[in-house]
Amino acid sequence: MGKDKNPRRVAENEAMAKTRMLRTSPQKLNLVAAMIRGKSVEKALSDLTFSKKRIAGDVKKCLQSAIANAENNHNLDVDELVVAEAYVGKNLTMKRGRPRARGRFGKIIKPFSELTIKVRQVEEQA
Repeated sequence: MGKDKNPRRVAENEAMAKTRMLRTSPQKLNLVAAMIRGKSVEKALSDLTFSKKRIAGDVKKCLQSAIANAENNHNLDVDELVVAEAYVGKNLTMKRGRPRARGRFGKIIKPFSELTIKVRQVEEQA
């Protein structure tokens, strides 16, 4: 009787990883995500390793998680993986304040983001 198995959210030749609550604005995170879109995973990892952006380390961690998911959960070949999609979403925003002159209040907004990376296995053409 039981329920049917949930369908996969990604195709048979894909794997994904998601990181929530990254402490940076989505706009800044999207600059780093755009840097790795469409590249092979080894090129993307080396670009993230030598990037000067602070958030690049967290993006690298998410990419390594997607690669590990592809290898261990979906039996994909790591050497043939490319970053198919890397997209950014908004998360919560902490609101803080600072007293200013004449009894005013300076608003400080501390945004959080989330990152989703999908890797896809493609056969290399000779």
